[in-house]
Amino acid sequence: MLKHLEISNYALIEQLSIDFGAGLSVVTGETGAGKSIMMGALALVLGQRADTKVIQEGKTKCVVEAIFNVRDYGMEALFETLEVDYEHECIVRREVLDSGKSRAFVNDTPVNLQQLREVTSRLIDIHSQHESLLLGEASFQLDVLDSVAKSEQELVAYQQLYKTYKQLQHNYKTLSETAEKWRSERDYAQFQYDQLVAMQLLEDEQEQLEQEFEAMNHSEEVKTALALSLGHLEDDSSGVNLQLKDITSALCKIKTYVPAMADYEARVESALIELKDIASELQVSLNDTEFDPQRKEFVENRLNELYSLQQKHHVKTVIELLQLQADFGEKLQRIDSFDSELLELQKRLEEAEKNLEEAGAVLTQKRSAVKQEMEEIVSQKLGYLGMPNAQFIVDIATANHFLPTGYDVVNFLFSANKNATPQPIAQTASGGELSRLMLVIKSLIVSRTNLPTIIFDEIDTGVSGEIAHRMGEIMQLIAKTMQVITITHLPQIAAKGATHYKVYKYDTERTTITDIVQLNSEERIEQIAEMLSGKNPSVVAMDNARELLNTSV
Repeated sequence: MLKHLEISNYALIEQLSIDFGAGLSVVTGETGAGKSIMMGALALVLGQRADTKVIQEGKTKCVVEAIFNVRDYGMEALFETLEVDYEHECIVRREVLDSGKSRAFVNDTPVNLQQLREVTSRLIDIHSQHESLLLGEASFQLDVLDSVAKSEQELVAYQQLYKTYKQLQHNYKTLSETAEKWRSERDYAQFQYDQLVAMQLLEDEQEQLEQEFEAMNHSEEVKTALALSLGHLEDDSSGVNLQLKDITSALCKIKTYVPAMADYEARVESALIELKDIASELQVSLNDTEFDPQRKEFVENRLNELYSLQQKHHVKTVIELLQLQADFGEKLQRIDSFDSELLELQKRLEEAEKNLEEAGAVLTQKRSAVKQEMEEIVSQKLGYLGMPNAQFIVDIATANHFLPTGYDVVNFLFSANKNATPQPIAQTASGGELSRLMLVIKSLIVSRTNLPTIIFDEIDTGVSGEIAHRMGEIMQLIAKTMQVITITHLPQIAAKGATHYKVYKYDTERTTITDIVQLNSEERIEQIAEMLSGKNPSVVAMDNARELLNTSV
């Protein structure tokens, strides 16, 4: 439950500090005193998006801090998941900076807004008068039904299966479209692949052919150079080899006298052997260098084919052509495998659909199981709130396709008058009827949840007199099992509170300030008397206030 709330530098609130107790607490104050400002500040710690406009003029930041008692609400696992230290007293703080940034903390550990909401959504629920309009929305009605049915786990299980089902649907559709597109391109891909395969491409053949073609174009020049080189090496009268033999012989004659010459002799001998090998290889090259018109034509045609393919496919090398060949081959294999892939996906989709149907049926069963009970309780309590002829019907229809929340289409039907046909709430309920209906539904929800605190922000709009008295009794009943804080403008409800707080506004030399104070017994009588008759209440109004308080205990 909410134990303490502290607000600083928020709108008209300079510094506000207030303790809350168990049971029913009521908050009153004149219109414009700042009750909505206090609720706006509290909404910050619940994860509402921040706006720098809320920072009090001249201040650099505003801070809202709430302390909750979480001892008996099984939140240890959540705190462990969020890596936040667990304490029986949970301190939630939100800071809004004038730079536009905001910071959130749970037990002094920084958290993001999503994590903040995960914590506070299990601690407190704020119901404003405007929220009553949500009663006409299908999504809110479904949420209400699921809360009463306690089908949260079943809904989460269904939604996980739904996500898988929709992903498989998307995958099947995408693959079908790809298969259809690629099949239309199969003949083209096959032609390109066959053409590339027929070329029997080799990675380095282009470079070799280009070198060979270049040599063919200069065959006479090559032969002349080879013949000249051989002549210099092997000429019988002055060839290099002959001269090296002479050098070897001369060095051999003197090595006996100069031993170091033996090394030179060996080195010259080695060079002679190397040159003889070179001469032999040059002779082979000379013999092979013959102009072959047919070979030149083949090489030229082959190169032209390679160049043509490269130009066609906008590439520059044979390696890139081989990669294209592999790509076309893979594409053809993929096209041929589409049928088996689609068949496998179809099986998985059918299995997912079956699982989804089963999960949806479980959801429908849980929702349908509480339908009659919910109708009876709501109708009965509406009768207690001055609508004896009220009819409330939970209409559950079946959609013709899967929805993100099952295949149930929920619609709350309502009629306040005798023999009137129930119609959708948005079309038939007045403001006062909506207020009573929402209170009844909220009381039904909280009776089935473990929520510590609920705040009613002027939920009593459109009612008065005896109906207000009975709405207060329902709040008292709710407060027996959880903390209830209600902001009200009705004395009948204000008198029901175990604790009474007054929000008020006053002027300083610099600005206008909003504050809150807990009223003692006498102050409470005077406040309720003012709610009954206005400022400066009469003795009669004071007596009426005392009687109202005495009869509300």
